[in-house]
Amino acid sequence: MKKILTILAFTILPLISIGQEANVDIKNNDTAEIIIEKKAETQNAKQTSSNSTAKSQLLKINRKKSSDIISIKAYRKSLQIKVKEVKLC
Repeated sequence: MKKILTILAFTILPLISIGQEANVDIKNNDTAEIIIEKKAETQNAKQTSSNSTAKSQLLKINRKKSSDIISIKAYRKSLQIKVKEVKLC
């Protein structure tokens, strides 16, 4: 059984190596396409980073607003001022 496997291995390995040499041109074309795609992805990454900075600034402003609103409500409660709240639907 081992002899059969070794004979098959010695006959198949040269065929596989010839097949790999024939595809060298195809591999070069694929790598060129991959490089082009990576350039496009980096442009998208720059746009997303600018979007993320805008989001972080917006969240920071929202936190400031919410803390200001909370402090105003706390101030009103401390003075025991009754204020009617109107809910907008």
